[in-house]
Amino acid sequence: MTKKAVVLSSGGIDSTTAMAIARDRGHNIYSLSFSYGQRHSVELECAKKVACHMGAVMHKIVDIDLRQFGGSALTDDIAVPKHESVSQIDQTQIPVTYVPARNTIFLSYAMAWAEVLKAEAIFIGVTAVDYSGYPDCRPQFIEAFQTMANLATKTGITKQTVLTIETPLIQMSKSEIITTGHGLGVDYSLTISCYDPDSQGRSCGRCDSCLHRKKGFTEAGLPDPTPYIRDPQSYSNLLQLKS
Repeated sequence: MTKKAVVLSSGGIDSTTAMAIARDRGHNIYSLSFSYGQRHSVELECAKKVACHMGAVMHKIVDIDLRQFGGSALTDDIAVPKHESVSQIDQTQIPVTYVPARNTIFLSYAMAWAEVLKAEAIFIGVTAVDYSGYPDCRPQFIEAFQTMANLATKTGITKQTVLTIETPLIQMSKSEIITTGHGLGVDYSLTISCYDPDSQGRSCGRCDSCLHRKKGFTEAGLPDPTPYIRDPQSYSNLLQLKS
């Protein structure tokens, strides 16, 4: 029997690696992305390319408008924090780039599609290591959602399908994720991580996500194929020269 998996895809490193793992485990891929009022649409273009690259059976982009609620630097008129290194990121606070209830909303849509497809798994690229302090990336949240999903669906109640929420990256660092994806043939030049890219789709190099990405590639010993507006390390060196 053919296995099916709905894979949440943002066009970034984590979701793309999760998709590669799902494919490697023998699942047919149904890729799901969201136009939710985020600051830029380039990630959706990347998600389309990733779905094609991974041989997804289908890729859906669902329109929802989380700007109606705001409350995040990604969906409101709040500046995206910028730093020169990962060490400057405050790891004790939930950052303003957290989008209220985003993963709960995304997983709910994925659950609905999985029920229609009679898919047995949803893959989501959350990580509890380099996760920027987001509460909806924690194992406790994923476990609770899986329990709810099998109580809330016809297929779950009838045991026609027992849905699992697969989080293959949850205990991996960014460098381990990149190394794993590289081994599975992921082309990371198709992905973007930046919270605040420019009009040409170039990454800023200074937001939390860019800095974790740069650090991950460096620690993995692999070249970062990302087009940056400017190299953050070069800028840091320039600041040191001026001081």
